Amino acid sequence: MLKRLIRISNNLKLKHKLLISYVLVVMIPVLIIGLAVTGYFRQQALDNAIGQTINNVDKIKSQTATLLRVPTDISDILMFNNELKEIVNKRYTSVMELTSAYLSYKDFQEYKRQYREVAGIRFYSANPTLINNLEFIPLDEKTKESYWYQKALLSTSTGWFYIPDKEDNPVHKLSLVRKVPFPEYRTEGVLMIEINQDELNELLRQEPFETLIADEQGYVVAAKNTDLVGKTLDELDFGVDLQNQAKGTLEADFQGEPSNIVIDELRPVSSMNSLKVISVFATKNIVKDANTISLIGMVFISLVLVIALLLVYIISFLTSNRLLRLSKHLNKLALGDLNVSSRIDGNDEIGQLSRQFNYMVKSINELMTQVVEATEQNNQLEIAQKEIKLKMMASQINPHFLFNALESIRMKAHIKGEAEIANIVRLLGKLMRKSLEIGSGKTTFQAELEMVSSYLEIQKFRYGDRLAFQIHIDPDAEKIYIPPLIIQPLVENAIVHGLENKEGTVHVNIMIHLVNDIVQVHVKDDGAGITPERLAEVMQFIRGPEEPERSRIGLRNVHQRLTLTYGEPYGLQITSVYGEGTEISFDLPSGGEQHV
Repeated sequence: MLKRLIRISNNLKLKHKLLISYVLVVMIPVLIIGLAVTGYFRQQALDNAIGQTINNVDKIKSQTATLLRVPTDISDILMFNNELKEIVNKRYTSVMELTSAYLSYKDFQEYKRQYREVAGIRFYSANPTLINNLEFIPLDEKTKESYWYQKALLSTSTGWFYIPDKEDNPVHKLSLVRKVPFPEYRTEGVLMIEINQDELNELLRQEPFETLIADEQGYVVAAKNTDLVGKTLDELDFGVDLQNQAKGTLEADFQGEPSNIVIDELRPVSSMNSLKVISVFATKNIVKDANTISLIGMVFISLVLVIALLLVYIISFLTSNRLLRLSKHLNKLALGDLNVSSRIDGNDEIGQLSRQFNYMVKSINELMTQVVEATEQNNQLEIAQKEIKLKMMASQINPHFLFNALESIRMKAHIKGEAEIANIVRLLGKLMRKSLEIGSGKTTFQAELEMVSSYLEIQKFRYGDRLAFQIHIDPDAEKIYIPPLIIQPLVENAIVHGLENKEGTVHVNIMIHLVNDIVQVHVKDDGAGITPERLAEVMQFIRGPEEPERSRIGLRNVHQRLTLTYGEPYGLQITSVYGEGTEISFDLPSGGEQHV
């Protein structure tokens, strides 16, 4: 990528380079700094507004907590009011008796008269002899199923809820709700103290931004804009779910305008729930002045940059004529013309650059010639070395098993003299003939497996029930060409080393699969296996540059031939579990015997 950029730069005229350099080094950094300063002022304005809003929210929380403390104290007193206990638990026999009791109880009205924070007090009771006088209210099914009533019954702590309108008993205010138990009567009721809506709204009226208070159900219980009281947060166009939003600051579109929202929580004393205090301000109004100042600054900066750009263009134009010829030569060199020659006169820096250019072209030509010659020599040497290695390794196949097989045949013939001997002799002759016929440098999987099958039958004759084998090959892989004697040494290794220190029958499985143009060859036995330490030594021997021990020459032979023929990724892979068996595998490209 860097060379490409250098080539493109060499193909540009000098004046264009100077202009681009000016843009990259001066104009863009200045514009970035200007935008950064603009963003800084804008962010400062936002941070100041957010800080002010947070302070205002904290003030509102404090004032609201003070206002709500009065109803809380009143509820604490009424919790233990004996007159209240008597009036709501007595069973009245006549309306006259009930009216007399109502007239004699003045506490609710006194609290309402003494405290401007209180708009009204109610008590909900299950006493069926009570009559609704807007202070003592008998329970009905609708009240029992209401959210605030159900929450109140769960705890003796106070709860703060917005009570939506009811057709018969409208409240439409934030109210304290509290369960009042009467252990002596084994009854209970719910006390409701309504908050004066004007007092609550007054706390928010002087706020500079839109501010509101909502209960846990999302009802707006107080707001700077009083029209919002009674609505839910979902009905307001905030663009986010404020009901489940944690305290903090966030950005959202409020009524279609980008805004910042500050959210905090207020939990009154001894309350089972909390209220949300939400303050919203439009970002546009806050950053308006900062944007104006930044715009004026950017206009002046842009004017200065344009003037400087014109000066740079004039200077670059005057200089580029002297370098135009050399620039053309550089372009030709960048495009690969190594016969280019610069003929620019002069002893100044441009003349020196021209002469150095010619020296560079000459040196490049000489180096290219040397590299080509060295590469050709290396390729010839590498080909010769590979041919030598192939010839040497092809002659290293261990023939000892043939002599062992002949000895076994001799002993078997000496003892029995059956047709089985004739079959084994036939297989041995076939195997020897196939081995002697190898000379073309390649064979097919089908021909290779015929040799392997003959070899296994001979070994089966030798070891009897101690050896069992199975061969499987995909039909599509039978005609694929491979180097000869690639699989037989692996099978020989499985039999010779698998039967060592192994009692009973050893199973040898040969599996050849064709998967996605890759031939996968696996030779697996359940013989004695190899220890991890010994396996590491074997892998080092067959892959190392030095000749290994004689017992592993077959594996090294196969591994070296595979890697020389197909490349390093196609060598042998050996896995083994000591006492359970060994698996030797390798992969080949299905295209035949081509070096990868």
